[in-house]
Formats: sequence, structure tokens, C-alpha cells
Amino acid sequence: MTKTLALLLLATSTLARAQAPEPVFPKSGTDFPDKYVEPTDSYDYVRREVEIPMRDGVKLHTVIVEHKGTKNAPILLNRTPYDADGHTTRNKSGVMRSILPQSYDVFADAGYIIVFQDVRGLHGSEGGYVMTRPPIGPLNPTKVDNTTDAYDAIDWLVKNLPESNGRVGMIGSSYEGHTVVMALLDPHPALKVAAPESPMVDGWMGDDWFHYGAYRQGSFPYIVGQESPKKQKASLITSNADEYDAYLKAGSAGDFAKAHGIDQFGMWRRMAEHPAYDSYWQGQALDKAVVARPSTVPTMWLQGLWDQEDMWGAIHSWEALKAAGHLDNNYLVMGPWMHSQVNRAGYMLGPLKWAGDTTTDFRRNVILPFFNQYLKDGAPRFDMPRVQIYNTGENHWDRFANWPLACQQGCAKPLTPIYLTGNFSLSFDKPSAGKAGDSYVSDPAHPVPYVQRPTSFSNRDQWGPWLVSDQRHANARPDVLSYTTDVLDKPVRISGAAVADLFASTTGTDGDFVVKLIDVYPDEMADQPELGGYQLAVAMDIFRGRYRESFEHPSAIPANKTVEYKFALPTTNHVFQPGHRIMVQVQSSQFPLYDRNPQKYVPNIFFAKPGDYQKATVTLSRSASQPSAVWLPLVDVAQGG
Repeated sequence: MTKTLALLLLATSTLARAQAPEPVFPKSGTDFPDKYVEPTDSYDYVRREVEIPMRDGVKLHTVIVEHKGTKNAPILLNRTPYDADGHTTRNKSGVMRSILPQSYDVFADAGYIIVFQDVRGLHGSEGGYVMTRPPIGPLNPTKVDNTTDAYDAIDWLVKNLPESNGRVGMIGSSYEGHTVVMALLDPHPALKVAAPESPMVDGWMGDDWFHYGAYRQGSFPYIVGQESPKKQKASLITSNADEYDAYLKAGSAGDFAKAHGIDQFGMWRRMAEHPAYDSYWQGQALDKAVVARPSTVPTMWLQGLWDQEDMWGAIHSWEALKAAGHLDNNYLVMGPWMHSQVNRAGYMLGPLKWAGDTTTDFRRNVILPFFNQYLKDGAPRFDMPRVQIYNTGENHWDRFANWPLACQQGCAKPLTPIYLTGNFSLSFDKPSAGKAGDSYVSDPAHPVPYVQRPTSFSNRDQWGPWLVSDQRHANARPDVLSYTTDVLDKPVRISGAAVADLFASTTGTDGDFVVKLIDVYPDEMADQPELGGYQLAVAMDIFRGRYRESFEHPSAIPANKTVEYKFALPTTNHVFQPGHRIMVQVQSSQFPLYDRNPQKYVPNIFFAKPGDYQKATVTLSRSASQPSAVWLPLVDVAQGG
């Protein structure tokens, strides 16, 4: 009895000590545990971080996410400059689809192993960073690029993930699309399918940095954020509510760069040294590289019809492959989207409302089954059309075996000119006048804003949908010429890339030409009043006049002499409906998105001096011998569907 009582007292004493309250002030001096370990037993996924060695010994930070118990699963790889860790922390959640970007929902639900990898030199990855590092060769004397890095990453994944089936697909948008295209230049045998979305392909011709030689000043904030040293997270600060004022006060793009310290960054310095389309730009143009080194990997090239950042890459890569006879494994998709909108909700763009969620439907019903057929055992063959493009006038998808429906040469139908005529009209009839024209004064001190002021590149609500913004803000200016048809009594369809063909003279020795092809809505829209009289740019672009004869070798414009400026506008698939009108606008600036042309020829516009900027009178010819026009890819309304 005594022994039993003693044991009972001992147990009670031990329990009391175990349940003793924490001292009012912790003995360790801190409430922090050495390391907090969050219980994950209830999670439906496993997330792990690995450092994958490349052939030169540099290790790239990689995040792998998969459902618990995954077996025989395909791998979906995204190589990103935008933080692999951040790509797997959309929400704090124990549900796999919740922590991944929205566009990965369908792949998570389908049992894919999702992998994000930081490109070398950024975020968690070792090595030096070079913006869109060129392929190994004259522009890249090292033995590594995004082609070798993708190859080495895939090689490691298929050898070290026994839960995979050894098949890999790659996907990514913008810069991430660039890394997909680079992987296709020498694809690992395990890479079975790819989807470059709005890829950065040719930065001079029409993607991020220039459009036909006109510099996109909107890239300045991107350069600062992208090339700042790790952990600094620098951003461009102008201290102006209206960036139109900030860029105008600075002067040239070079002056702006110097004033804001952007000349510290390698990408800007290279651009400043190569304002023309020389070997620097030609040597890294991936639409040329994919033709020189074609792959057999099934590839879906994706792009938005109003992509405000990378309008060139997907369509021109696909067209280049088509021209070279490599269509068997290449497909083209163009949706009614802004840049990278394919990865977000797609009910609308600006004021334009679509037939349902075009992006979610696309990811679920097109891209997932397209990937599945190449990556999953037993997946059915997917009936993918060669080309799938949204019809932005009739509000539905069209599917084509051949594209475009009309073009300058090699199509079933040639382009049809619509001419600038008297009384600021448009006509399909060629002008007959011996000499006629319209003039405006372009003043660099008062450039045309690219959107209604105030402007801000950091305002995503303004920047994202700016290509569909109402062009009445420009139409009202005296330095913008607008030509319009009568009200249409029947639908007019265009399917392809229109071509601007201006015959113009200027009192200056250089100058830019902006051409917009516009759908003018009826004065009243009962179902959507905000679209009454709306001027929707179906396609627009800018062309720097010094490159009219050669993109590589610029030359001064002969003052007061009428010369031709001819350039393609972005791809369209649109129907101008009855009751609407077709409009063409012509102007000489879109500021501050594009740097100002001084309108006096100087060797490098980046470093134009204040005295170089001068007014110029621009005259558009409407004569029979020199008829300014826009050549339309005009086709029968019933085609497609």
C-alpha cells in the first residue's frame, strides 16, 4: 500500500511538472521556436525545392509540386524570370490548385507534376543574368544558354522523379514563352509538347523593345525591375502623376535613361548601341532561329489579338515555319486577349465583352487535351485545327486549315486596297486626281498621347487593354488625320494582316508614321451604351521613317519629297458589322509609349539634342499615281467557323 501510494504521488508530481505553465517571461528570451514546421498531413500535395546542376556547374532553383501519391504522371515545366517560389504561393492553402497560378488549375486537376525553375542569375538560381540570353554563338560566347539549361533541367527531372512517366511539356508566357522557344532549338528527347504564349521573339521588329525601329519607352520600368541586383527590388520612380509630362521634360530616351540611372543596366546600354536592325538583333531573332533549327515537337503558338507587349513573336514564328515547310507539328491560336491574358479570366477586354470566359474554356477544352494526347497514357487524340482564331466582330472562335485567308502573295485571295480619298473619306475606288493630299503639323513639343491622359505604365487597368481604348481622344486632334467610310449596309470581313501603304512627304528629314485601322461603332448602342460612337482600333502600329528602305541601314528622308512607307499591321480576324464604319487614322507620335522622333535626321535618336526636335508638316498623297491606302485582307463573310 505504501509503495502504491508513493508511485501515485510520484506520477502526480511528474504530471504537475509537465503541465506547469510557461514562465511569464520565457527562459530562452524569445517565443520563436528554432524552426516552425507547419503540419502538412492534410495537404493534398507535396511541394519541394531542389537545386538542379547545369552542365557548367551552376545550380538553378527549381520548385516541384505534385499530388500526394502521384505515379506515372507527366511533367509540366515552366522556366521563369519571375520567381519560381512566387509561382507556387498564389494562396496559402493545402490544396494544390490553390497555390498555383490560375492557368495551372486544369493541369493540377489532371494530375500533372508542375515544375517551375528560375532562369540563371535570378531569384534562387546561381549564375549571371543576361536579359533574354541569346543563343550560343557570336552574341553569346559562353557554352550555356536557355536551350542548354532547359535540356539539362529536363534531363535531371526525368531521371530523378520516379513518379513521372518520363514525358515533359513546356509552357510559359512572355519571357517564359521565350524560354519555351529556346528549348525548341535543341529539344531534349523527353520534351513531347510545347506552348509558347506571347513569346518574346524579335525585340526590334515588334515585341518588347521596338516596333519597326520606334523605341518603346514603356520598357524602361521593366528593365529597372528585371536587372536590379537580387533582393534590391528597385523600381522606376518618375514622381509624376502623368508620365507624359515626365518623359517630355526629360527630352530624348537617352536623356531619360541617364536622369533615372537606367544607363547602369546592360540591356539598355546594348539597345542604345544598336538602334537599327543590325546583326545584334538579327542574331537573336527566334523566328529565324526556329526555321534554321526546326524541331519535331508538337507546338502550339499562342498570342492575343491585342497583345500590347509581344505582338510579333507567335504569329511570325508560325508563319516563318509555314513558309519553310514545317507546319506538320506547328499550330497557331490567337484569342481576343491582351498580353498573357490567356492565363487569366477572359470574359472581356476593356469594354469588349465576349461569349463566355474565352480563356478558361480554352485552357480546359483546347490546351489541356492537346497536351494530354502527347503526355498521358491512353489519352485520346485531340482534333486540333491548324489555326484557331477568335472572330472579334462576330464574337466566336473560327477554325482554319489554312491561314491567312488573304495576304500579299501566296494566299487564295490577294489584299484589297481601301484608299484615302477627298473629304477625309475611304473608298475601294482608286483616286483619279492628278495631285491631291492632306496635311498636318507634327510637333515634338506636343506629341499625340497613346491613350487619354494622364498616362501611367504602372496602371495595369490602363496599360493592359490600351490597344482597345477609344481612339476618339486622338481623332479630335489637328495633328491626326482620320478617313472614314459611309455607314456600312452589309458586313465587311478581314482575316489576315492589313498593310499600311502611305505616300507621304515631310518638311523634316525624319519622322514616324502611326496607322490605325478602326471599327467605328454606331452613335447609339442600346445593349451597351458606353460603346456608342466608340472607335475601336482593330489593328495599329508605328513605323520609323528612316527605315523605309532598310531596317539595318537607316537614311534621312528627302525633305519635301513624296516617298512610300509600307508596313504590315498586326493580324486581324474581324467583321465590321452593318451600321458601323471603317476608319483609318494617321499620325506621327504615340507618346510616351514610343520615344519622340526629332523629325531631323540624327545618327542615333536615343541621343538627340533639344535643338534637334522640330516641327514638320506631313502631307499624305491622294493622287492617282501615289495613292495612300491600307491594303485589307478582305474575304467573304461566311469563311471560317
